[in-house]
Amino acid sequence: MFNVNRQMLTRGALAAAVAIPATLFAGFALAQVEGQPTPGGLGLPNMVTPVGLGTQQFYNMVLMPIISFIALFVLGLLVYVSYRFNEQKNPIPSKLTHNTPLEIVWTLIPVLILLFISVPSLRLLAEQVEVPEASVTLKVTGNQWYWSYKYPEDQGGGFGFDQMMKPESELQPGDLRLLSVDNEALVPVNEVIAVHITSNDVIHAFGVPAFGVRMDAIPGRLNQTWFKIEKEGVYYGQCFFICGKDHAYMPIVIRAVSREKYNEWLAQAKQKFASADSRVRVAAQSH
Repeated sequence: MFNVNRQMLTRGALAAAVAIPATLFAGFALAQVEGQPTPGGLGLPNMVTPVGLGTQQFYNMVLMPIISFIALFVLGLLVYVSYRFNEQKNPIPSKLTHNTPLEIVWTLIPVLILLFISVPSLRLLAEQVEVPEASVTLKVTGNQWYWSYKYPEDQGGGFGFDQMMKPESELQPGDLRLLSVDNEALVPVNEVIAVHITSNDVIHAFGVPAFGVRMDAIPGRLNQTWFKIEKEGVYYGQCFFICGKDHAYMPIVIRAVSREKYNEWLAQAKQKFASADSRVRVAAQSH
């Protein structure tokens, strides 16, 4: 009877070690404000892309249960060893130095754990780096300390603009300090967006947490990533590399809208930014 109860307790402890972290951190993620940092938030943010959701599930359902179980198991071993093998219970210490089966076990188990983790992680990595056919392509260039966006002409664009952080004096109700910008980049929802990323000066990193996306912006090199936003909204990111004194002041803002609103914005933005570019070129030629 005692052995049966002990087995039931052991199985219950294992189930709790897996279920509690998964439930807890999934709950923390659901408590996040979508698309932006949450004061006091814990865990990964709410994801709105297939890659982001895959990353969140991998973290909550695979990594956290394994990490929590290992931590609890090691803690239990430490408590057991401290109690079972203290000086009072073992005045004459054992002289055992080797145990071949035990050494095989503690070598084999970590290898099996890593192999178990590698299968979903490699599948997720392949999904991140293999860019599907895109309906919209953005070229994003990092500068000290702002971002430049270009929309290709063959997709209804043919214009570009700079995205700079709004100073506190220009913030409007609903704007976020250190995150809101003067020109938001718009993309259509539920469509694959390919992003070509480079830099004009030093190494930057383009990252939007809610997309599960982060890619280095390197001078002289064109890197590529993608995302497919499944929900309309405004999503904030930042430069993820320390790129100089104003590194903390080059946020990223991407607004996902319906295809109809995106087409309307393209027509307006083409007039606005194309005319602005022409004025800059005329001014440069006059000098």
